[in-house]
Amino acid sequence: MKPPKVVFVCQECGAQSPKWMGKCVECGAWNSFVEERPALVDESGSASAGKPANRYAQFSTSTAAKLYAEVETTNAERLSSGIGEFDRVLGGGVVPGSLVLLGGEPGIGKSTLLLQAAAHFAANVGPVLYASGEESEHQIKSRGDRLGVGAAPLFLLSETCIERILEEIARLKPALVVIDSVQTVFSIKFQSAPGSIGQVREAATQFLFAAKGQNIPTVLVGHVTKDGNLAGPKALEHVVDTVLYFEGERHHSHRVIRAIKNRFGAVSELGVFEMTGSGLRPVANPSRLFLSERASGTPGSAVLCCVEGSRPILVEVQALVSTSTYGNARRMAIGIDQNRLSLLLAVLEKRAGLSLAGDDVYVNIAGGMNIDEPAADLSVVAAVASSVRNRGLSASTAVFGEVGLSGEIRGIPQAPLRIREAVQMGFSRVVLPAANVERATAGTLIERHECELIGVRTVGEALDTLI
Repeated sequence: MKPPKVVFVCQECGAQSPKWMGKCVECGAWNSFVEERPALVDESGSASAGKPANRYAQFSTSTAAKLYAEVETTNAERLSSGIGEFDRVLGGGVVPGSLVLLGGEPGIGKSTLLLQAAAHFAANVGPVLYASGEESEHQIKSRGDRLGVGAAPLFLLSETCIERILEEIARLKPALVVIDSVQTVFSIKFQSAPGSIGQVREAATQFLFAAKGQNIPTVLVGHVTKDGNLAGPKALEHVVDTVLYFEGERHHSHRVIRAIKNRFGAVSELGVFEMTGSGLRPVANPSRLFLSERASGTPGSAVLCCVEGSRPILVEVQALVSTSTYGNARRMAIGIDQNRLSLLLAVLEKRAGLSLAGDDVYVNIAGGMNIDEPAADLSVVAAVASSVRNRGLSASTAVFGEVGLSGEIRGIPQAPLRIREAVQMGFSRVVLPAANVERATAGTLIERHECELIGVRTVGEALDTLI
């Protein structure tokens, strides 16, 4: 029998080579090639002497093409996981037959969240299979006791072999399957180690076929690299229906789930949780959580109303400007892009006349939030200018707007939604782009004297209004 062919696969991009190379010619990664020996196996998993049949042939069906107008659409009923914030990020609930990928840093709370969701799902919808390749049944049970998991048809399986997990899925026919994690499972059809490119791709494909073929929603837990990206091939994110990122700081109690990809709902949705001794608790009002410890009237503090998906959230932007001890001034940003901060500081120097070349500038989004929308520009500018002039902003003022390189304040989307959130949180004054005041449907707010809207067109005008 001819020995199986040996290939070397890049663990970063999945490129293949007949021999080992120090640097991948596709993605440029160093020392990323790993030897893989694909074994010739039959459907039962035993080695075969001849060329095996295509293992994906059983899932293909020969159907004729249909005219677009003749295709009937059906709206599948979404199933609630019992956790409102989790359902929000998924687009309103779990879709039957969907494949969801949840990634996050080690110890952030992925297993805790999914065990809570699995317990709720089992109690209200149907049996759930929780397969873990990282923990034993006793470890999962001890965590469940701490989380208050009661008597429900929740089945625990400590297994890493894909074929055995699929056998249990076919036997139990659960309403939900959780795989923790996709990097720990392996197929006996491959000789490579678990977590390799081939194994992760095979696992994702097999669970996709199981989810779609049996109409069972499946959640895969994924590891992340040191850069914060999902580990494994990029094809893993293309295969699944929904990609969720679980974020949070270890020294903060709140956690955030973001939807990066969602075939059944809006992307960039946000769910906020608070880590407690009894598990993760959904936060219905994130604005109150992020502003709970804000000091009123302190120089270098501004309140920003950002929008994550369909949810407006008020956060505090903090800035500290101090004289540089050494010749090179430092620029440090936490929660916003540092390149964006350098751009805004250049605009302040050129258009507003603030001298910052010899000062250290530190900007932080309090609470550990990450803001990447341009609407945060004006609040960052206001916080920096407030720290330079050592004068605090009004405690009842919220600020948002995009700053251009010529010093103009540009309009932003969803201004009425931001204003409404600021009014509900007790803010009586909002400084925003003049274009949004003219286009916004917030005239009723002004007539009822609930909120004063101040439109600004330039950075200088905004600073004169705020400070």
